[in-house]
Amino acid sequence: MKTYLDCLPCFMNQALRAGRIATNNEKKIKKLLDEVGKLIEKIPLENTPPETGAIIYKKVSEITNNFDPYKKIKEKNIKHAMQLYPELKFVVKESNDSLLTAIRLAVAGNVIDLGIDKEFNIVEDIETILHQEFAVFDYELFKQELETAKEILYIGDNAGEAVFDKILIEKLGKPVTFAVREIPVINDITFKEAKQIGIDKVAKVISSGSIAPGTILDLCSNEFIEIFNNADMVISKGQGNYEGLSGVNRSIFFLLKAKCPVIANNLGVKENDIILKGI
Repeated sequence: MKTYLDCLPCFMNQALRAGRIATNNEKKIKKLLDEVGKLIEKIPLENTPPETGAIIYKKVSEITNNFDPYKKIKEKNIKHAMQLYPELKFVVKESNDSLLTAIRLAVAGNVIDLGIDKEFNIVEDIETILHQEFAVFDYELFKQELETAKEILYIGDNAGEAVFDKILIEKLGKPVTFAVREIPVINDITFKEAKQIGIDKVAKVISSGSIAPGTILDLCSNEFIEIFNNADMVISKGQGNYEGLSGVNRSIFFLLKAKCPVIANNLGVKENDIILKGI
């Protein structure tokens, strides 16, 4: 997905928000905004938003000397999600369509996104999404590919969200490789959080090699690209991964909530719609 003009002020807002989380030093935050402003001037609109995000969050780390500013927030989100895990497993078990319920919960987890300027209440969002109609609903195609798949690649997004991904992975009933980010970026999941959540107990965990808040194949490792190309089924979580992979020429299932108007317009849906899209 290309960068739209509406993305540009969002980049500045992300830099300001991340800067304030990373440091209380106003001079450093001002320097960060100055540097990001200069970068934005040179950004080609053909770039995907996560490519720009990688540059911005690298600047945040360099200027503030804080290489994981969202660490405490990630820990809080994971703890909260883990407390909900037993009850949500029961909800899946007791539902009429347990696979679809697990998919809904995975989408519900996608609200835990600190790259956008939007408040969320995970308990309320779970209840809403469990009864919300999908704006794009390629469920039959999803089930068909799942039935024949021998190896599944599941591309993770945010750290707290991965607790909900774990529920879906357990329900898939197939060997899964779960891809995480190479380094901390916003509140995205890395090896550290995946192990903390126990993803390594239900899937093989690898790094995509991406330092961006999304999967950009040009930034990914050869190991990841080989798995990506050869997987029988690819499940991509969240907006950042959609932005990076929506133009790729292979079958992918995107699970996400459209949390900004740019993504919604690109998908042809309304803001806050939920998506299960196969390409």
